[in-house]
Amino acid sequence: MRRDYFELDVRDVDWYEDDGDPRQPTVSIDFYGPAEELRSRFLSTSGDVLAAEELDVSFRLQDSVDDSDARGVVSVTDRLTGDYVLELNARADDVLDFIRAAREYGRAAGDDEGRYRVDVAIEGDHFETFEKSTFLVYDGDGTLLRSQSLIPSGVEL
Repeated sequence: MRRDYFELDVRDVDWYEDDGDPRQPTVSIDFYGPAEELRSRFLSTSGDVLAAEELDVSFRLQDSVDDSDARGVVSVTDRLTGDYVLELNARADDVLDFIRAAREYGRAAGDDEGRYRVDVAIEGDHFETFEKSTFLVYDGDGTLLRSQSLIPSGVEL
């Protein structure tokens, strides 16, 4: 699937910079391409939609994290197979701000709540929502940037 089939929108992160009341950050991904292709990528071998625990979300920088206009690729992968479910281009500042808000929300909400939500839609129609607590960030060489990533306490990589 082409990366330009996707649109990314981030909600509930402004409170973090404004010192407001914490709200769970949400990333909305809307897909404008072959609907059945995306749906099939979200299916397990048993034919059920993959659960949040079966998906990994990551961001791979294409530029230095210090570049003001750095960009990268957000990926959702099947944890069991390693197959890409989807990939889309995004600005690094937007993703890193989202991760900071999610980290702070997690601190305020407690360990047993998801730190962020991923809403997936197909041409504006809701498909699935996933509650996640891990969001890994890698540099262009594939090295994990722990300080930029969202890694819950007690999780070993």
